[in-house]
Amino acid sequence: MLHITDAIQIADWELSEQFVRASGPGGQNVNKVSTAVELRFEAERSPHLTPAVKARLKRLAGRRWTNEGAIVIQAEETRSQAQNRELARERLVEMIREALIPPKRRLATKPTYGSIQRRLVAKKVRSGVKSTRQVPEDED
Repeated sequence: MLHITDAIQIADWELSEQFVRASGPGGQNVNKVSTAVELRFEAERSPHLTPAVKARLKRLAGRRWTNEGAIVIQAEETRSQAQNRELARERLVEMIREALIPPKRRLATKPTYGSIQRRLVAKKVRSGVKSTRQVPEDED
């Protein structure tokens, strides 16, 4: 059971872990011990998340979201399998918590009288600059 908030917990059947060999430094340890963790969360099938949260989670996950609707998180920072496992779980929890926050709606505002006036003055100045660049017409 993975605790997200007081109301949301992820069941064990929704998570699967696979341990693979990590790349990078570590000497002979890299070649013989599977320390990297690949955590898979079946987000699309999760009954604990609302459709809106799932949509935000899909956008946040990006390339980590699979075609089957799962999120795959890889962790291979440390040489310890247990620490990598904890890192992957923490990343998943943070991602879900971020998806739980609904985005703020943008309120349409009207430009102020002063900003409209400044814009119009700037347009007149710019127009004057451009008109001085034109070739004068002959008055024949």
